[in-house]
Amino acid sequence: MSRLFEPLQLRGVEFRNRVFMSPMCQHCAMDSVPDDWHFCHYGTRAVGGAGLVIVEATAITPEGRISPGDLGIWSDKQAGAFKRITRFIREQGAVAGIQIAHAGRKGSTDVPWKGGGPLGAEKGGWPVVAPSPIPFSPRHQVPRALSETDLQDLLGVYEGAARRCLESGFQVVEVHMAHGYLLHEFLSPIANKRTDAYGGSFKNRIRFPMEVARTVRKAWPDDLPVFVRISAMDWVEGGWDLEQSVRLARALKDAGIDLIDCSSGGLVEDAVIPAGPGFQVPFAAAVRERAGIPAGAVGFVTSPVQADQIVATGQADAVLLGRVLLRDPYWALRAARTLGADVHWPPQYLRGRA
Repeated sequence: MSRLFEPLQLRGVEFRNRVFMSPMCQHCAMDSVPDDWHFCHYGTRAVGGAGLVIVEATAITPEGRISPGDLGIWSDKQAGAFKRITRFIREQGAVAGIQIAHAGRKGSTDVPWKGGGPLGAEKGGWPVVAPSPIPFSPRHQVPRALSETDLQDLLGVYEGAARRCLESGFQVVEVHMAHGYLLHEFLSPIANKRTDAYGGSFKNRIRFPMEVARTVRKAWPDDLPVFVRISAMDWVEGGWDLEQSVRLARALKDAGIDLIDCSSGGLVEDAVIPAGPGFQVPFAAAVRERAGIPAGAVGFVTSPVQADQIVATGQADAVLLGRVLLRDPYWALRAARTLGADVHWPPQYLRGRA
């Protein structure tokens, strides 16, 4: 039996396999409400055999969006629109997850296919916030530094977002602490130059992300898992690194987090990242072994044999697939066939199984 297609149990949720769909922004929502595109996009991957389908980075506030097309979870209208998506995902035997996020200083940008550059007010942009008034790049606006009162208010917003995710039918919530967005900005000494209790030392820089993690964990049912996505490395001298990631993962484990989703980069635009097949897998392996918490591997995992080996050798508990699932929504069914795993196929598709 392929290890990739063995079930995984986290709290009261059983995932039918270790093939997880990574959250990938679609940037096409009107008024940040999911629509037919999102229903088809996520539903197809559930039909295609993924064990967990994670909805893209979903903003907790309008100002927390990356682009005007981002999904949101700050209103009851948005929460209600997710319900048919989560219901369909679960009907196909997959678990429905969602990533909640705040873009911080990387917000107010155009959609990628229009260049992804920063948007001024004349083009529908909005003011951005961050731990410190340091822009993402010379082209980006200077963010307003969040006050301690702002941070306490944001904790309430994260709590409300988690509760709406639950009402929407999600079984997994992932807190986005990666890719240069707000919580990652607090973690990295490159973006966080604060001199109060939320900046300076490692303990202070992780303070607000840890408060968010504990807030979401408290708002989420005890029998449902909470994930955290981190950037294990900034790939910049003097930035956030793997050693700090392991220390953070230990703290997150103590706070009741159930899995660390290990990505990297995104904090600065000129980082030199040695991207290649499985290049981030060692981050998951280190977090899993040294922090004693389940970990997910992500990044250039494309072949069934490669994915199976990652899980079988104990480098990660699951693989999170991104672009390969954009190319092939039915990757998991094809991988099972390649690896000789006997998995459920939708009865409507059985003619294509042989």
